Amino acid sequence: MIMLATFHRCLNDLDMIQPYRFMGRVDKVIGLVIESFGPNASIGNLCNVTTGSGKVVQAEVVGFKGKKVLLMPLEETVGIEPGSYVQVSDQPYAVGVGRELLGRILDGNGQPIDGKGPVRTYAQQPVHNLPPDPLSRDRVTKPLSSGIRTIDGLLSCGRGQRVGIFADGGIIMTAQRVCFADYHWNNSE
Repeated sequence: MIMLATFHRCLNDLDMIQPYRFMGRVDKVIGLVIESFGPNASIGNLCNVTTGSGKVVQAEVVGFKGKKVLLMPLEETVGIEPGSYVQVSDQPYAVGVGRELLGRILDGNGQPIDGKGPVRTYAQQPVHNLPPDPLSRDRVTKPLSSGIRTIDGLLSCGRGQRVGIFADGGIIMTAQRVCFADYHWNNSE
């Protein structure tokens, strides 16, 4: 009976112990690449870089150079300096998904930039994922108008089809996106 009580007490003590976390330190920042000594990480891992002021910057492991880890920040690098701590995140690199995103304008990390407040999504999807099987998709049978006559005249599109539209950043690309989104927002079934 005494041994069982001792065992339970030890088990409760284990719950209060903070696990040891391996941390790395930033060696240098060159352009958008952060080089650090450690932590032990794999390609695609999400890391938290803590600046001197305590701000946490998320970065993704994109490579290795000798014994150094190469990180690509997902936000501004202001405040990162040699010696800043780098720690592997417990969370995978994921973004919120769902119908709550319809009609919203998001940045590359899935955060809203349209001034309409935060988006409360109820599901997360890992960024690094296997692509869907193209042979299991439904056939494209219904035409889709982009609302931009030039695109419709040069490129026939169908509902469910994947099409890449590439242009220089700036006004032209933004205008195309706005026209396309506006046309489909106002003409949706």
